[in-house]
Amino acid sequence: MECVIRFVPAEREVRVPSGTSLLEAARLAGLPVARSCVGEATCARCGLQILAGGEALPPESEGERRVKQRNRIDAELRLACQLRLDRDLTVTAPYW
Repeated sequence: MECVIRFVPAEREVRVPSGTSLLEAARLAGLPVARSCVGEATCARCGLQILAGGEALPPESEGERRVKQRNRIDAELRLACQLRLDRDLTVTAPYW
């Protein structure tokens, strides 16, 4: 199954296989995602806001929640390195 990920306001869109990380989808769209680790959920800088399609996403793990709290990342954001895609989403970051 493929997922369509739309990035706004950059107005880019990619189709990726289900199971792809949101971080990889952003890279495929040619968009930078803030981070200082290698996608291991240690820095929590890759938080993206889900604008549409996120109503039934799996809840974040306890580890994701802890690293966001430790790094003072908004609780509404999802870590792009941890979120595995299984549906179409629209996402944003303040720096696009």
